[in-house]
This record gives sequence, structure tokens and C-alpha cells, in this order.
Amino acid sequence: MTFKCVFRYVFIIFFLLEGCEVKEDTGIPFQQQITDVKNEYAPDKRVALFNVEAIRSSDSYILKGESNLPNAVDALKLKLTANKIDFIDSVQLLPSKGLKGETQAVINISVANLRSQPKHSAELATQATLGTPVKVYKKEGDWFLIQTPDQYLSWVDAGGIQLMDSLSIVEWKSSEKIIYKKTYGHTYSKSDKESQVVSDIVAGAVLETIGQVSDFFEVRYPDGRTAFVATDEAQQYDQWLGHLNTTTESLVATSKKLMGVPYLWGGTSTKGVDCSGFTKTIYFLNGMVIPRDASQQVHTGKPIDSTKNFENLIKGDLLFFGRKATDSTAEKVVHVGMWIGNNEFIHSSNMVRISSMDPNAPNFDPWNRDRYLRSKRILKEEEDGLINLANTPIFKD
Repeated sequence: MTFKCVFRYVFIIFFLLEGCEVKEDTGIPFQQQITDVKNEYAPDKRVALFNVEAIRSSDSYILKGESNLPNAVDALKLKLTANKIDFIDSVQLLPSKGLKGETQAVINISVANLRSQPKHSAELATQATLGTPVKVYKKEGDWFLIQTPDQYLSWVDAGGIQLMDSLSIVEWKSSEKIIYKKTYGHTYSKSDKESQVVSDIVAGAVLETIGQVSDFFEVRYPDGRTAFVATDEAQQYDQWLGHLNTTTESLVATSKKLMGVPYLWGGTSTKGVDCSGFTKTIYFLNGMVIPRDASQQVHTGKPIDSTKNFENLIKGDLLFFGRKATDSTAEKVVHVGMWIGNNEFIHSSNMVRISSMDPNAPNFDPWNRDRYLRSKRILKEEEDGLINLANTPIFKD
């Protein structure tokens, strides 16, 4: 047999084998049902977890993955059953049983850096301040997947939280607390600012209070450490909440206290803020929890303007910037600031600064004026995604 004949023979066998592989059925016929359920129950992976897939096994399929949404998993199983599709349910519902009941936690340091993946080199997704209660879903190594009160999912290292079971979190929430009001400060080992520092502390931190000595609150950290906080830098949480009267002026006053704070991607504290972290912090210090990202904040509140008709705005309105929708591309919100009157808005861009929409002003911001999309009003609005602390007991029952 000549070389040419051998080559032709081998080629034919190879072609037939390749043809067999192409015809093999490896597809999942109900992938669309999985996608439909995910789009309905978990369209935003930042706040909902539904990582489910199907793997073929003989004449049936194995559902694998994890979710923190039991109703979504149930909806998928009902769809498959209705379509007479045999499957084995191996989806893990979170919280993980490996947590042994410790499915709650409280932030235990001044500002916890929350990551997009369970490692310190991962993107800083967001932050949470001391005293913030969180849900805990699972553990990987020394990291925990948690969900903050604004529903944001992220990872925190073990040093950032104090794990609690259902009884411990109830006891913590029922305790008397203070809220720290100064932009930045410290807690001390004694009722004396010359004593040993226990930790730093930032505005919005919440701590259990166990007494008062002279001009200091005695406080307890979630992990049991005790310290002292100057009474002129903090307030009883119940008093703060009861006297809250969030107004356009109080929002502006809070925002200006953060002037010059550096820009930090993922930052939501007075140590550093990104654009949406800044607006989120302003509202939190005035008793409201709003969504984390600008692309989420834009879907809350009352529409006010989309045509640069700035005279319709009042102080406290949020301005959104980005790329307008076209025939081939969707709108993309990438920046947010807050209106403070006099044709000006305050925002975190390199640092917290004030810019103007007035072309004749020395702080005119042509870049953001050109990419302006719309403005929304969230002050006094009540809807999903906007949490009024006076009505929702996040920190204290």
C-alpha cells in the first residue's frame, strides 16, 4: 500500500471519528428554564446568588451548584417536573450546614474591606463599618461569603467579623447602643484620651454601650473587647434615631464634612469613598440605607430630570452620569453625585469635591455635564431598595 493510500485511509477514519463526535448529544435541553429562573429571581448577581447548572448522567440530569434563594430553586424544580424531566437535586442551599448555625455576624473592626473573591488580592467590592450586622452563607479557607443590609454579596476575612448564632444576634440587637458621629476618631482603654488606643473608628459605627464614665461611653465590641468613646463624638443610638429629621440641608451638611476624603474604588466609609459609596454614606449618616452601586441607585427614587433642566432639582437629589443608550448599545451608568444647590453638585472624583453645571463658574465640570443622564429624588421616598432605619430595625430591635 502506497503512502498516499495509507494517508487517505487514515484521513477517512479520522473524518468518521470526528463526525461521530459532532453528532454526540451533550447539550442540556432545559438550559433555557435555568436561565429563565435566574433572570426572574437573580437578575443582579451582586445581590442574589443562583449558580445552578445541569450535568447529564445516563438517562437523567444532576442539578448542581448553590443558591441563597430557596424559592428560585423550588421554581426551577417545578418547571422541570412539569416538563417531565428526570433530575437529581444536588443544589446546595445556603447558608452552608458547615457553619454549624453561625449564620449571622457583626462587623468587628472600624471598616471591613469586602472583596469580590475570597482573597486579599481580589477587587475591593464594598466596605462595611463597625457594628453592621450581616448574613453569613459559607466559608472558604479563612474567608466568609456575607450579605450586607443593602443585600450586597461579598467576601470578608475572619478578622473582620464576629460570628454569631440566632440567639447571639438577638441578644446583640436587643442591647443598648451608641452611634459614632465624628468623621474619624479612636476608642480608648480608659475614660481618658491619653490612654491606650483600642482601635480607630469612623462615622456611622455602632457599638453596644454598657455604661458611662464621666464624659465617656463605655462600650463593648462584638468580640467582647471593651473600650471608651468620648460622649461629644457619639450619641445614644435610640436618641439619634428618634431625633433624626433628614432634610435637604442636613444632607448637604453631611456631604460637606467629607470634603477632600480620597477616592477609593469600593470605598463606602469616611476613610475613602468611590462615587456611589459617597452618596450611600451621606444617606446612611442621615438614617437611610440605599443601594450600593450607581447602577443600582439609579433604579430607586422619583424621576426628576433627564434634559439638564437643573432648576427642577432640590438639594439631596442624585445626579447620574454615563453613556446614553443607542440603537445598538444599552445605557450605562458609571458615576453619581448629589445636588447641593446653586447649580452645584458634590461627588467623589479623585477626592470628594464640588463641581458646577454653570459654564461661567470656576469649578465648571464640562466632562460630567456632557455625560449627564438623569436625576432621581430619594429623600422621603418609600420603596424596595430604600431602607429607613427608623422603620427597619437593622441595628437594634
